[in-house]
Amino acid sequence: MNSNEIKDLYKEKIMQTYARFDVVLERGAGATVWSPEGKEYVDFTSGIGVNSLGYGDAGWAKAIYDQALKLQHTSNLFYTEPGVHLASQLTKRSGMAVAFYCNSGGEANEGAIKLARKYSFDKYGKGRSRIVTLYNSFHGRTVTTLAATGQDVFHNYFFPFTEGFVHAEANDFDTLAKAADGACAVMLELVQGEGGVLPLDTAYVQKVAEFCKEKDLLLLADEVQTGIGRTGTLFAYQQYGISPDVVTFAKGIAGGLPMGGILTNEKCAGVLSAGTHAATFGGNLISSAGALEVMRRLTPEMLDEVTKKGAYIRDAVRGWNCPAVREVRGLGLMIGISIAGAKPIDLANKCIENGLLMLTAGADALRMLPPLVITYAEIDKGLAILKKVLEEAL
Repeated sequence: MNSNEIKDLYKEKIMQTYARFDVVLERGAGATVWSPEGKEYVDFTSGIGVNSLGYGDAGWAKAIYDQALKLQHTSNLFYTEPGVHLASQLTKRSGMAVAFYCNSGGEANEGAIKLARKYSFDKYGKGRSRIVTLYNSFHGRTVTTLAATGQDVFHNYFFPFTEGFVHAEANDFDTLAKAADGACAVMLELVQGEGGVLPLDTAYVQKVAEFCKEKDLLLLADEVQTGIGRTGTLFAYQQYGISPDVVTFAKGIAGGLPMGGILTNEKCAGVLSAGTHAATFGGNLISSAGALEVMRRLTPEMLDEVTKKGAYIRDAVRGWNCPAVREVRGLGLMIGISIAGAKPIDLANKCIENGLLMLTAGADALRMLPPLVITYAEIDKGLAILKKVLEEAL
Protein backbone atom coordinates (compact mmCIF):
# COMPACT_ATOMS: atom_id res chain seq x y z
CA MET A 1 0.00 0.00 0.00
CA ASN A 2 1.14 3.55 -0.62
CA SER A 3 1.01 6.30 2.01
CA ASN A 4 -2.32 7.76 0.91
CA GLU A 5 -4.02 4.36 0.92
CA ILE A 6 -2.74 3.63 4.42
CA LYS A 7 -3.88 7.03 5.74
CA ASP A 8 -7.33 6.64 4.17
CA LEU A 9 -7.79 3.21 5.76
CA TYR A 10 -6.65 4.52 9.14
CA LYS A 11 -9.24 7.27 8.99
CA GLU A 12 -11.96 4.79 8.11
CA LYS A 13 -11.16 1.92 10.50
CA ILE A 14 -9.31 3.33 13.52
CA MET A 15 -10.66 5.68 16.20
CA GLN A 16 -9.43 9.20 15.60
CA THR A 17 -7.90 9.66 19.04
CA TYR A 18 -4.50 10.84 17.74
CA ALA A 19 -3.63 14.02 15.87
CA ARG A 20 -1.17 12.16 13.66
CA PHE A 21 1.58 13.86 11.71
CA ASP A 22 1.11 13.57 7.95
CA VAL A 23 3.70 10.86 7.44
CA VAL A 24 3.59 7.08 7.02
CA LEU A 25 6.55 5.01 8.19
CA GLU A 26 7.38 1.58 6.77
CA ARG A 27 10.91 0.60 7.81
CA GLY A 28 13.96 1.85 9.66
CA ALA A 29 17.63 1.33 10.46
CA GLY A 30 19.42 2.90 13.41
CA ALA A 31 17.83 6.32 13.92
CA THR A 32 16.63 6.69 10.31
CA VAL A 33 13.22 5.68 8.96
CA TRP A 34 11.59 5.59 5.52
CA SER A 35 8.09 5.99 4.10
CA PRO A 36 6.61 3.43 1.67
CA GLU A 37 7.69 5.76 -1.16
CA GLY A 38 11.27 5.85 0.11
CA LYS A 39 11.33 9.32 1.70
CA GLU A 40 13.98 9.37 4.42
CA TYR A 41 13.62 10.86 7.90
CA VAL A 42 16.05 11.26 10.77
CA ASP A 43 14.13 10.21 13.88
CA PHE A 44 14.46 12.41 16.97
CA THR A 45 11.40 10.71 18.56
CA SER A 46 12.10 6.94 18.91
CA GLY A 47 8.37 6.25 19.23
CA ILE A 48 8.18 8.77 22.12
CA GLY A 49 11.24 7.39 23.87
CA VAL A 50 10.47 3.71 23.27
CA ASN A 51 12.85 2.46 20.55
CA SER A 52 15.96 2.76 22.69
CA LEU A 53 18.07 0.59 20.36
CA GLY A 54 16.67 2.24 17.24
CA TYR A 55 15.36 0.28 14.27
CA GLY A 56 16.46 -3.01 12.72
CA ASP A 57 18.75 -3.94 15.62
CA ALA A 58 19.95 -7.48 14.94
CA GLY A 59 20.74 -8.39 18.56
CA TRP A 60 17.33 -7.28 19.81
CA ALA A 61 15.52 -9.03 16.93
CA LYS A 62 17.40 -12.27 17.59
CA ALA A 63 16.59 -12.15 21.33
CA ILE A 64 12.85 -11.88 20.75
CA TYR A 65 12.93 -14.38 17.88
CA ASP A 66 14.73 -16.99 19.95
CA GLN A 67 12.28 -16.55 22.84
CA ALA A 68 9.26 -16.68 20.51
CA LEU A 69 10.35 -20.13 19.35
CA LYS A 70 10.35 -21.36 22.97
CA LEU A 71 7.41 -19.77 24.82
CA GLN A 72 5.61 -16.50 24.10
CA HIS A 73 3.32 -16.34 27.14
CA THR A 74 2.38 -18.50 30.10
CA SER A 75 0.62 -16.10 32.53
CA ASN A 76 2.02 -15.36 35.98
CA LEU A 77 0.59 -18.56 37.43
CA PHE A 78 3.83 -20.33 36.48
CA TYR A 79 7.54 -19.68 36.91
CA THR A 80 9.60 -18.76 33.83
CA GLU A 81 13.20 -17.65 33.32
CA PRO A 82 13.45 -14.35 31.37
CA GLY A 83 11.55 -12.18 33.86
CA VAL A 84 13.63 -13.24 36.83
CA HIS A 85 16.88 -12.49 34.99
CA LEU A 86 15.50 -9.08 34.06
CA ALA A 87 14.46 -8.38 37.66
CA SER A 88 17.94 -9.35 38.83
CA GLN A 89 19.48 -6.87 36.40
CA LEU A 90 17.07 -4.06 37.26
CA THR A 91 17.40 -4.44 41.02
CA LYS A 92 21.18 -4.80 40.95
CA ARG A 93 21.67 -1.70 38.82
CA SER A 94 19.05 0.44 40.54
CA GLY A 95 19.70 -0.47 44.17
CA MET A 96 16.06 -1.46 44.58
CA ALA A 97 14.81 -4.76 46.02
CA VAL A 98 12.02 -6.29 43.91
CA ALA A 99 10.19 -5.79 40.62
CA PHE A 100 6.61 -6.05 39.35
CA TYR A 101 5.83 -6.16 35.61
CA CYS A 102 2.93 -4.71 33.64
CA ASN A 103 2.38 -3.33 30.14
CA SER A 104 2.61 0.47 30.11
CA GLY A 105 3.61 3.57 32.02
CA GLY A 106 0.08 4.43 33.03
CA GLU A 107 -0.42 0.93 34.38
CA ALA A 108 2.89 1.10 36.25
CA ASN A 109 1.83 4.36 37.91
CA GLU A 110 -1.55 2.86 38.83
CA GLY A 111 0.31 0.05 40.56
CA ALA A 112 2.55 2.49 42.42
CA ILE A 113 -0.52 4.42 43.62
CA LYS A 114 -2.15 1.22 44.87
CA LEU A 115 1.04 0.19 46.61
CA ALA A 116 1.37 3.56 48.37
CA ARG A 117 -2.20 3.48 49.63
CA LYS A 118 -1.92 -0.11 50.82
CA TYR A 119 1.36 0.65 52.62
CA SER A 120 -0.33 3.46 54.52
CA PHE A 121 -3.53 1.48 55.18
CA ASP A 122 -1.56 -1.49 56.54
CA LYS A 123 0.44 0.73 58.88
CA TYR A 124 -1.94 3.56 59.79
CA GLY A 125 -5.45 2.47 58.79
CA LYS A 126 -7.97 4.55 56.85
CA GLY A 127 -7.79 8.28 56.27
CA ARG A 128 -4.20 8.69 55.14
CA SER A 129 -4.52 8.12 51.41
CA ARG A 130 -3.80 11.39 49.59
CA ILE A 131 -0.98 11.51 47.06
CA VAL A 132 0.82 14.74 46.24
CA THR A 133 1.87 15.32 42.64
CA LEU A 134 3.11 18.46 40.87
CA TYR A 135 1.42 20.94 38.61
CA ASN A 136 2.55 20.43 35.02
CA SER A 137 3.09 16.72 35.64
CA PHE A 138 1.87 13.85 33.49
CA HIS A 139 1.34 10.37 34.93
CA GLY A 140 -0.93 8.58 32.42
CA ARG A 141 -4.34 8.48 30.77
CA THR A 142 -6.35 6.13 32.97
CA VAL A 143 -8.97 7.82 35.14
CA THR A 144 -6.73 7.48 38.20
CA THR A 145 -3.46 8.59 36.58
CA LEU A 146 -5.30 11.51 34.95
CA ALA A 147 -6.35 12.55 38.45
CA ALA A 148 -2.68 12.40 39.44
CA THR A 149 -1.69 14.47 36.41
CA GLY A 150 -1.32 18.16 37.22
CA GLN A 151 -2.45 19.60 33.88
CA ASP A 152 -6.03 20.74 33.34
CA VAL A 153 -5.71 20.26 29.58
CA PHE A 154 -5.92 16.48 30.10
CA HIS A 155 -8.87 16.59 32.50
CA ASN A 156 -11.88 17.77 30.52
CA TYR A 157 -14.68 15.32 29.64
CA PHE A 158 -13.75 12.57 32.08
CA PHE A 159 -15.19 13.66 35.42
CA PRO A 160 -15.52 12.40 38.10
CA PHE A 161 -11.94 11.36 38.73
CA THR A 162 -10.51 9.08 41.37
CA GLU A 163 -10.30 11.01 44.61
CA GLY A 164 -7.27 11.59 46.78
CA PHE A 165 -4.83 13.64 44.71
CA VAL A 166 -3.54 17.13 45.42
CA HIS A 167 -1.07 19.17 43.37
CA ALA A 168 1.83 21.38 44.43
CA GLU A 169 4.06 23.81 42.54
CA ALA A 170 7.25 22.30 41.17
CA ASN A 171 10.41 23.42 42.96
CA ASP A 172 8.37 25.05 45.75
CA PHE A 173 8.88 22.94 48.85
CA ASP A 174 6.50 24.94 51.05
CA THR A 175 3.49 24.26 48.81
CA LEU A 176 4.34 20.57 48.73
CA ALA A 177 4.74 20.33 52.51
CA LYS A 178 1.38 22.06 52.98
CA ALA A 179 -0.33 19.78 50.45
CA ALA A 180 1.08 16.69 52.18
CA ASP A 181 -1.28 16.93 55.15
CA GLY A 182 -3.12 13.59 55.25
CA ALA A 183 -0.94 12.18 52.48
CA CYS A 184 0.63 8.76 52.09
CA ALA A 185 2.99 9.54 49.22
CA VAL A 186 4.58 12.07 46.89
CA MET A 187 4.89 11.24 43.19
CA LEU A 188 7.46 13.11 41.08
CA GLU A 189 8.71 13.14 37.50
CA LEU A 190 12.33 14.21 37.91
CA VAL A 191 12.10 15.71 34.43
CA GLN A 192 8.56 16.75 33.53
CA GLY A 193 8.34 15.31 30.03
CA GLU A 194 4.91 16.12 28.61
CA GLY A 195 4.99 19.37 30.59
CA GLY A 196 7.88 20.70 28.52
CA VAL A 197 11.05 18.73 29.42
CA LEU A 198 11.56 20.55 32.73
CA PRO A 199 14.17 19.06 35.11
CA LEU A 200 13.40 19.55 38.80
CA ASP A 201 15.97 21.35 40.94
CA THR A 202 18.31 18.93 42.71
CA ALA A 203 18.13 20.74 46.07
CA TYR A 204 14.33 20.68 45.92
CA VAL A 205 14.20 16.96 45.14
CA GLN A 206 16.59 16.14 47.95
CA LYS A 207 14.56 18.22 50.40
CA VAL A 208 11.36 16.43 49.34
CA ALA A 209 13.10 13.07 49.80
CA GLU A 210 14.15 14.00 53.35
CA PHE A 211 10.64 15.26 54.11
CA CYS A 212 9.10 11.99 52.90
CA LYS A 213 11.51 9.98 55.04
CA GLU A 214 10.72 12.10 58.11
CA LYS A 215 6.93 11.86 57.64
CA ASP A 216 6.90 8.23 56.45
CA LEU A 217 5.46 9.23 53.07
CA LEU A 218 6.46 7.00 50.19
CA LEU A 219 8.48 8.76 47.51
CA LEU A 220 7.31 7.54 44.11
CA ALA A 221 9.61 8.33 41.17
CA ASP A 222 7.73 8.27 37.86
CA GLU A 223 10.56 7.31 35.51
CA VAL A 224 8.36 6.15 32.64
CA GLN A 225 10.03 8.62 30.27
CA THR A 226 13.27 9.38 32.11
CA GLY A 227 14.24 5.79 32.88
CA ILE A 228 16.19 3.03 31.13
CA GLY A 229 19.15 5.16 30.10
CA ARG A 230 17.28 8.08 28.61
CA THR A 231 18.96 10.70 30.80
CA GLY A 232 22.44 9.14 30.81
CA THR A 233 21.99 6.94 33.88
CA LEU A 234 19.76 3.90 34.18
CA PHE A 235 17.29 6.07 36.12
CA ALA A 236 17.28 9.84 36.49
CA TYR A 237 17.04 9.66 40.30
CA GLN A 238 20.60 8.33 40.29
CA GLN A 239 21.70 11.83 39.25
CA TYR A 240 19.74 13.48 42.06
CA GLY A 241 21.36 11.76 45.01
CA ILE A 242 18.14 10.20 46.32
CA SER A 243 16.75 6.70 46.80
CA PRO A 244 12.99 6.53 46.12
CA ASP A 245 10.73 3.97 47.75
CA VAL A 246 9.08 3.11 44.43
CA VAL A 247 10.23 3.64 40.83
CA THR A 248 8.00 3.17 37.79
CA PHE A 249 9.35 2.46 34.31
CA ALA A 250 8.12 1.62 30.80
CA LYS A 251 8.79 3.11 27.34
CA GLY A 252 12.42 2.16 26.51
CA ILE A 253 12.67 -0.97 28.65
CA ALA A 254 11.83 -3.55 25.96
CA GLY A 255 13.15 -1.65 22.94
CA GLY A 256 9.78 -1.33 21.20
CA LEU A 257 7.63 -4.03 22.80
CA PRO A 258 4.89 -3.12 25.32
CA MET A 259 6.28 -3.39 28.84
CA GLY A 260 6.24 -1.45 32.09
CA GLY A 261 6.91 -2.10 35.70
CA ILE A 262 7.56 -1.08 39.28
CA LEU A 263 10.68 -1.36 41.42
CA THR A 264 10.50 -1.01 45.20
CA ASN A 265 12.94 -0.84 48.07
CA GLU A 266 13.04 -3.38 50.92
CA LYS A 267 10.51 -1.40 52.97
CA CYS A 268 7.87 -1.79 50.27
CA ALA A 269 8.84 -5.18 48.87
CA GLY A 270 6.02 -7.10 50.55
CA VAL A 271 3.21 -4.55 50.39
CA LEU A 272 1.45 -5.95 47.31
CA SER A 273 0.77 -9.52 48.40
CA ALA A 274 -0.91 -12.32 46.43
CA GLY A 275 -4.25 -11.23 45.02
CA THR A 276 -3.79 -7.48 45.62
CA HIS A 277 -2.45 -6.61 42.17
CA ALA A 278 -1.93 -8.36 38.83
CA ALA A 279 -1.40 -7.95 35.08
CA THR A 280 -2.21 -10.76 32.65
CA PHE A 281 0.53 -9.81 30.19
CA GLY A 282 2.94 -8.51 32.84
CA GLY A 283 6.42 -9.96 32.35
CA ASN A 284 5.49 -11.41 28.96
CA LEU A 285 8.38 -13.64 27.92
CA ILE A 286 9.02 -12.02 24.54
CA SER A 287 8.95 -8.52 26.03
CA SER A 288 11.26 -9.70 28.81
CA ALA A 289 13.68 -11.12 26.24
CA GLY A 290 13.73 -7.78 24.42
CA ALA A 291 14.27 -5.99 27.71
CA LEU A 292 17.19 -8.24 28.63
CA GLU A 293 18.89 -7.28 25.38
CA VAL A 294 18.28 -3.58 26.10
CA MET A 295 19.77 -3.98 29.58
CA ARG A 296 22.75 -5.90 28.18
CA ARG A 297 23.48 -3.04 25.82
CA LEU A 298 23.13 -0.27 28.43
CA THR A 299 26.76 -0.51 29.49
CA PRO A 300 28.48 2.30 31.43
CA GLU A 301 30.20 3.23 28.16
CA MET A 302 26.89 3.49 26.28
CA LEU A 303 25.31 5.54 29.06
CA ASP A 304 28.31 7.85 28.98
CA GLU A 305 27.72 8.29 25.25
CA VAL A 306 24.07 9.19 25.92
CA THR A 307 25.28 11.97 28.23
CA LYS A 308 27.83 13.18 25.66
CA LYS A 309 25.37 13.10 22.76
CA GLY A 310 22.79 15.03 24.78
CA ALA A 311 25.35 17.69 25.66
CA TYR A 312 26.46 17.81 22.01
CA ILE A 313 22.89 18.51 20.85
CA ARG A 314 22.17 21.11 23.54
CA ASP A 315 25.45 22.94 22.94
CA ALA A 316 24.86 22.96 19.19
CA VAL A 317 21.37 24.46 19.46
CA ARG A 318 22.51 27.06 21.99
CA GLY A 319 25.36 28.00 19.67
CA TRP A 320 23.02 28.94 16.84
CA ASN A 321 21.95 32.16 18.60
CA CYS A 322 18.62 31.73 16.84
CA PRO A 323 15.82 34.18 17.86
CA ALA A 324 13.31 31.32 17.80
CA VAL A 325 15.19 29.50 20.59
CA ARG A 326 14.46 30.83 24.08
CA GLU A 327 15.93 28.00 26.15
CA VAL A 328 17.47 24.55 25.72
CA ARG A 329 17.05 22.15 28.65
CA GLY A 330 17.01 18.49 29.61
CA LEU A 331 19.17 15.57 30.70
CA GLY A 332 20.94 13.13 28.41
CA LEU A 333 18.93 12.43 25.27
CA MET A 334 15.77 13.94 26.74
CA ILE A 335 15.90 17.49 25.38
CA GLY A 336 13.43 20.37 25.22
CA ILE A 337 13.72 23.57 23.21
CA SER A 338 11.51 26.43 24.37
CA ILE A 339 10.29 28.29 21.29
CA ALA A 340 9.53 31.98 20.72
CA GLY A 341 7.55 33.49 17.85
CA ALA A 342 6.14 30.25 16.43
CA LYS A 343 3.97 27.32 17.44
CA PRO A 344 5.98 24.17 18.20
CA ILE A 345 3.48 22.00 16.33
CA ASP A 346 3.95 24.12 13.19
CA LEU A 347 7.72 23.78 13.48
CA ALA A 348 7.44 20.01 14.03
CA ASN A 349 5.39 19.73 10.83
CA LYS A 350 7.97 21.80 8.95
CA CYS A 351 10.70 19.51 10.24
CA ILE A 352 8.81 16.51 8.90
CA GLU A 353 8.48 18.16 5.48
CA ASN A 354 12.26 18.51 5.47
CA GLY A 355 13.04 14.98 6.70
CA LEU A 356 13.22 15.19 10.51
CA LEU A 357 10.79 13.65 13.01
CA MET A 358 10.30 15.86 16.10
CA LEU A 359 7.95 15.94 19.10
CA THR A 360 6.34 18.77 21.04
CA ALA A 361 5.87 19.15 24.80
CA GLY A 362 3.87 21.55 26.93
CA ALA A 363 2.72 24.85 25.48
CA ASP A 364 5.97 26.12 24.01
CA ALA A 365 8.56 23.39 23.48
CA LEU A 366 9.95 21.12 20.82
CA ARG A 367 11.07 17.81 22.30
CA MET A 368 13.80 15.38 21.27
CA LEU A 369 13.87 11.73 22.40
CA PRO A 370 16.10 10.10 19.79
CA PRO A 371 17.15 6.45 19.92
CA LEU A 372 19.98 6.00 22.41
CA VAL A 373 22.08 4.50 19.59
CA ILE A 374 21.77 7.53 17.30
CA THR A 375 25.06 8.30 15.55
CA TYR A 376 26.73 11.70 15.44
CA ALA A 377 26.21 11.70 11.66
CA GLU A 378 22.45 11.26 12.19
CA ILE A 379 22.49 13.93 14.89
CA ASP A 380 24.27 16.40 12.59
CA LYS A 381 21.88 15.67 9.73
CA GLY A 382 18.85 16.19 11.97
CA LEU A 383 20.25 19.35 13.54
CA ALA A 384 20.94 20.85 10.12
CA ILE A 385 17.26 20.37 9.23
CA LEU A 386 16.12 21.80 12.57
CA LYS A 387 18.38 24.85 12.22
CA LYS A 388 17.02 25.56 8.74
CA VAL A 389 13.41 25.27 9.97
CA LEU A 390 14.01 27.54 12.98
CA GLU A 391 15.81 30.18 10.93
CA GLU A 392 12.99 30.25 8.38
CA ALA A 393 10.35 30.50 11.12
CA LEU A 394 11.15 34.13 11.98
